[in-house]
Amino acid sequence: MSLVDTYAPYLPYLRRFSRALTGSQAEGDRYVRTALEALVAGDAAIDDTLPARTALYRMFLGIWNSTGAQLESPASNDDSPTERIRRLTPKSRQAFLLSALEGLSVEDIAGVMNATEEDARELLAQAEADIEKELRTNVLIIEDEPIIAADIEELVGSLGHTVDGIAATHTEAVRMAREHKPGIVLADVQLADGSSGIDAVDDILGEYDVPVIFITAFPERLLTGDKPEPAYLISKPFKPSNVKAAISQALFFHD
Repeated sequence: MSLVDTYAPYLPYLRRFSRALTGSQAEGDRYVRTALEALVAGDAAIDDTLPARTALYRMFLGIWNSTGAQLESPASNDDSPTERIRRLTPKSRQAFLLSALEGLSVEDIAGVMNATEEDARELLAQAEADIEKELRTNVLIIEDEPIIAADIEELVGSLGHTVDGIAATHTEAVRMAREHKPGIVLADVQLADGSSGIDAVDDILGEYDVPVIFITAFPERLLTGDKPEPAYLISKPFKPSNVKAAISQALFFHD
């Protein structure tokens, strides 16, 4: 099988990763072209004992890191997702993007970065800590079960965020959002009075833009394929680590 046949299916993903890593479409694409030219010319080695995507990303990062992993322009003072990525240290930035953007497992991240799984976990933890520190915000919880709401509130507080309100109904959720303008909303689907958390979120988003994470025992109500589906959906019973990761990613990538 030729190089093209082996690695071409993964090039769109590599371009996505490179653009996020560099913070620029033009520079990201340039790095990918440089890596491919080096590979074709025999100036870059690729480990064909690894899965194709892992091998391609490892080869690319070898070239990226050999340049000093420098971004092409200095970071600005804005708070866009691109600038948040720039403010992460190079290695933790790579691990974070491989996880959050590319959806790779810790094992795969270790393979791409030619590191141990322990090192990969430490880099992800460092990135998560940096993100949590930078993106602390106020939170609206839409949840009608008091025990679950308390668990989510404790979890959110452990990340350094502030819970401004816990709403059990559609009406309460919209009122609290208007009063406090949360930086993120964590919402259930089925609420205490039979009202819908989906409708409450739709009303909130109709007034201003805010990232939303649905935490629900009824994911099928959101995964219908009939309309845009939520980017962040966690099924109950939830794992605290999943909620933490979703909050970090939702805040990080929200522009």
